[in-house]
Amino acid sequence: MKSLIRKIFPKFLLNFLLERYHFLLAFFGAVFYNFPSKKMIVIGVTGTNGKSTTVNLISEILEQAGHKVASLSSIKFKIHNKEWQNTLKMTMPGRFKIQKFLRQAINADCKYAILEITSEGIKQHRHRFIDFDIAVFTNLTPEHIESHGSFEKYRSAKGKLFKAAKKIHILNLDDENINSFLQFPATQKIGYGLDSQKSKIKNNEIENTTTAPNFWRGIKIVVAQEIKQEKNCSSFIIDNLLFNIPLKGKFNVYNALAAICVGLSQGIDLQTIKKGLEKATGIPGRMEAVIEKPFQVIVDYAHTPDSLEKVYQTLSSQLNEKKQQLICVLGACGGGRDKWKRPEFGKIAARYCSQIILTNEDPYDENPSQILSEIKSGISFFPECQNANSPKNCFPIFNFHEIIDRRKAIAKAMKLAKPDDTIIVTGKGCEPWMCVANNKKIPWDDREIVQEEFKKLNL
Repeated sequence: MKSLIRKIFPKFLLNFLLERYHFLLAFFGAVFYNFPSKKMIVIGVTGTNGKSTTVNLISEILEQAGHKVASLSSIKFKIHNKEWQNTLKMTMPGRFKIQKFLRQAINADCKYAILEITSEGIKQHRHRFIDFDIAVFTNLTPEHIESHGSFEKYRSAKGKLFKAAKKIHILNLDDENINSFLQFPATQKIGYGLDSQKSKIKNNEIENTTTAPNFWRGIKIVVAQEIKQEKNCSSFIIDNLLFNIPLKGKFNVYNALAAICVGLSQGIDLQTIKKGLEKATGIPGRMEAVIEKPFQVIVDYAHTPDSLEKVYQTLSSQLNEKKQQLICVLGACGGGRDKWKRPEFGKIAARYCSQIILTNEDPYDENPSQILSEIKSGISFFPECQNANSPKNCFPIFNFHEIIDRRKAIAKAMKLAKPDDTIIVTGKGCEPWMCVANNKKIPWDDREIVQEEFKKLNL
């Protein structure tokens, strides 16, 4: 059907019609549900990585402060005390579903709604006719390049959220794309970052400088200091107050800072914010430890080169290099999605992983073997890798495996693991489906597969 439509309509006309179609759907959805966002405080969270975690942490803080909250992310829908899994294989639902969700939140007396906002959703006007009070920027790295046409267009799509939200902007000042988001006007801007980054925000220099661009001036700044990483948590200090959050990785410190800034913007004190963050449970499928002993098996959604490298960095830093292995099970999404990422995944895995197992992820209508071949092209194989003086970034062939069947790949990883090793399974997190050819969805959950295969080991 899609191919027939493309034959009938020229590309420029088809794009024009689709643009109007998506816009009108958003308008009629808001009209049908009587513009519910006007009656609550709506927070939009966007960026490449960390959106779902940030949505969850903001919710914890607001609830700790005594507010009724609704939230919508790639993981789950939540309206006050009721929550259910997002099984749509879509972070932002369609226009009518979003407006219905907001109406249900109003009916449940929720004061706040927190929405995870994607560039694809913005491209299809799913954010339209929602009155955003607060926009949150987590970070930006290349993603959806084929869909948007360029990184600049991808970044521009993200910026439309900040153009729509004119009251409060929460911004990651350590991100190299920050100027693109600071330029949008807002009543209040709060920036955050790490003291260790040696960025422009160190020691609150921005507030006092006379040489900074106009859009840098007048920003309230929140800086995390004395950051420490433990096996299952992170700690940092803000204004002499120690925060201990049950999340690992420096990237989660950034997510926590974004949530802290939202809390501060709503007049919530740091002690209450601290209690909310420290009560937060781990996010399903985000650095989730499924097996702890005799080896550790972690499942994570990492699906971009940046997020994959940060996950590998965090886990490898916790290993004893001489005794413990990092065994990596990874694939890449099919359906023509961001093919450029595939060799990058291979390069990153070769730098950090003791064993690499390439496998299926969501092939859609692509040949799974071809996807694996493209990931493999980023890995440099040399026989000399067996020697002490091996070439930099090379990878020994005997530590590499291609197993298309994802269940068998996970089982292989556990058979290779020794006590105290770490297995990291990336790409799907807690997604409930695997998408294959002919628009079919196979019920799937990496966490359940890990547990099932672990039981077979009879350890």
